[in-house]
Amino acid sequence: MTTITRRLVLAQAGLLALGGLKPAGAAEAFPSRPLKIYVGYSAGGAVDAIARSVGQRMAAILGQPVVVENKPGAGTNIAVKSLIGSPPDGYTLLLAANALAVNPSLFQPPPYDLERELTPVALVGRVPVVFAVREGSAFKTLQQMVAAAKAKPGAVTVATPGNGSTPHLAMELFQHTAGLSLRHVPYKGGAQALTDVLGGHVDVVAVNALEALPLARGGKLRVLAVMSAEHSAVLPGVPTVAESGFPGFEASVWYGFVAPAGLPKPVLAQLHAAVQKAIESPEVREQLAAAGGLPLPGPTERFEQLLKSDAARYGKLIREADIKPE
Repeated sequence: MTTITRRLVLAQAGLLALGGLKPAGAAEAFPSRPLKIYVGYSAGGAVDAIARSVGQRMAAILGQPVVVENKPGAGTNIAVKSLIGSPPDGYTLLLAANALAVNPSLFQPPPYDLERELTPVALVGRVPVVFAVREGSAFKTLQQMVAAAKAKPGAVTVATPGNGSTPHLAMELFQHTAGLSLRHVPYKGGAQALTDVLGGHVDVVAVNALEALPLARGGKLRVLAVMSAEHSAVLPGVPTVAESGFPGFEASVWYGFVAPAGLPKPVLAQLHAAVQKAIESPEVREQLAAAGGLPLPGPTERFEQLLKSDAARYGKLIREADIKPE
């Protein structure tokens, strides 16, 4: 070894000892730069609000900024494809809802492979879907709505936020469970569906509890039943569908974080832990509670199982009912 080479080696060793130079191939500590959360819906909606609330808590936990980027369109497929095209390094996440499990069956050809192209990270929370009518409706209970639908198949109209939306699929599941024939009236969003129900143009609306809650509190809307397995704390006295004569029925909107496939296990573990801490915070719990929802802490495997079961359940329903995207 020449004198110059020996000096270079000694200088490099000194820098390494001081932390001033990393050896080739050394991984940087995670996270060392800002994180990004994609949302497949417009700003101001329920998923966007939850992403920002959880992201703010995660930033404090991880010690790095967390930025929310809205990528609406194509039933959330634009956001999912953007995520799949991102490096699997933990710096890009997607806050997804039920559409993530539904779209591979709803759209043909499938826009993505749920198991091969994505990594479930953690569930965040769940908000029930509700059946509701305008305050002046003749339907005072879910049983009365069912009786009317059985007396005249197809006569009872049900508005939803759109074909393939979670409330639409929940409505389809219910009519299969109850042996009914309801007439579906799809809209482009929950707001328009609610407007036409309030105006008396449609009999019933199936919608996210978050959207129905302000109108129910204002006395303009009567919630007939919540589709969750348990009562909603913000809709006291409203029965579940199961309590209304259909044991075992359950349909909710869930939210959860996913990452691209190939996410390193140590990074997955760190992100999962950060989400768990975030949803235990009073701020996130209060926001979910205000929407009638509940946090869903638990292992990543729980989210993986939910994705598989929802993909199978809704996939079967989409094929049998021949549901098409808008």
